[in-house]
Amino acid sequence: MDKAPNARSTLRFVLVLGALTAIGPLTIDTYLPALPSITRDLAASESAVQATLTGMLVGLGLGQLLIGPLSDAVGRRRPLIAGISLHILASILCALAPSIQLLTVGRVLQGLANAAVAVVAMATVRDVFVGSAAATLLSRLMLVSGVAPIVAPTVGGTILRFTSWRGVFVVLAVTGVLLVMLATTALRETLPAERRRPAQVSEVARTFRRLLKDRTFVGLVLVAGLGFATLFSYIGGSSFVLQNVYGLGAQQFALVFGANSVGLIVASQLNPVLVRRHGPRAVLRVAVIVLATAALLMLGSTVSGVGGLAGLLVPLAVVLASCGFIFPNTPALALSRHGEAAGTAAAMLGASQFVIGGLAAPVIGMFGGGSAVPMAAVMATTATLAAAVAARTLRVEVVTG
Repeated sequence: MDKAPNARSTLRFVLVLGALTAIGPLTIDTYLPALPSITRDLAASESAVQATLTGMLVGLGLGQLLIGPLSDAVGRRRPLIAGISLHILASILCALAPSIQLLTVGRVLQGLANAAVAVVAMATVRDVFVGSAAATLLSRLMLVSGVAPIVAPTVGGTILRFTSWRGVFVVLAVTGVLLVMLATTALRETLPAERRRPAQVSEVARTFRRLLKDRTFVGLVLVAGLGFATLFSYIGGSSFVLQNVYGLGAQQFALVFGANSVGLIVASQLNPVLVRRHGPRAVLRVAVIVLATAALLMLGSTVSGVGGLAGLLVPLAVVLASCGFIFPNTPALALSRHGEAAGTAAAMLGASQFVIGGLAAPVIGMFGGGSAVPMAAVMATTATLAAAVAARTLRVEVVTG
């Protein structure tokens, strides 16, 4: 179907998927206010601590390449429930980790676990909707799951008032238990047996080759990955920049982080209106241009020192708002081209987002946390590359149904 989803018939669908996909942002963002304290407690470098974020993002990316074909073969529910169960165990490991190395291992396992949720959520949407309808539903889904990145640092900051950073991972484990209960009772199977694909290595390899030969699909995958790299550069660097460079406390950082995320949610809810009028392709073309322009302005402000904290946060808000248009439309366009292998296609899309995004954080950490320039420079680079790839890719007519 390629019409706007009926609000009444899809409300439960959106709420359930939104609650499940929130585990990813919660796992990434809840411990951000604790990064400086983890650095001190485990006697680790800033780069090593940021590598715990990278470990989860890489686990998220690579795990999706495994879960995607599996979900095309056995359905969506079983990989989802298994993934959340692994998340619980990995969170307990992180809570007990005596060293930065073991904490990083636990974060990688968390990423692998949450990969199942990321793939299943996107593939489930594609099982039911295509084209503009999928873009609309993904936008509504971002309203639910988008609350998580705003709330997560605040929750993390609150937890730190009563316990150490280890308590953050205990909360994540408890959250996993609740989500297993939700998944088993409220999410139906959306991939019937007759539409499933063999999980043979040769068949999976053929599917990946077919996807890689689609230049428009690959271009959209790269745009999504570079867009997420821009976002994760901020996620990985903002704790050190805002607290160490601009002197904000953990609670203040959490409030600023939440306020900066509002633009992303507002944009994602404006997206369906623009998509119905102009189509997802046209909206995406404009969004990547705005993304790159705002990121370059932010870089200029941090290099020159003009504007201080406001000079960083104002263009940053525009960057995040642009992401609110990019993130729903890239998967809607990309997955509409390969509905017969939605799980595998969603896996490639998700892998690009988290692998490319995960590589950005340690680059910032290599330059230390004494300046906002490294974070802004990486964001400007990835945003400009996203705009360049989109300009070339979107010249080709994108099939939307």
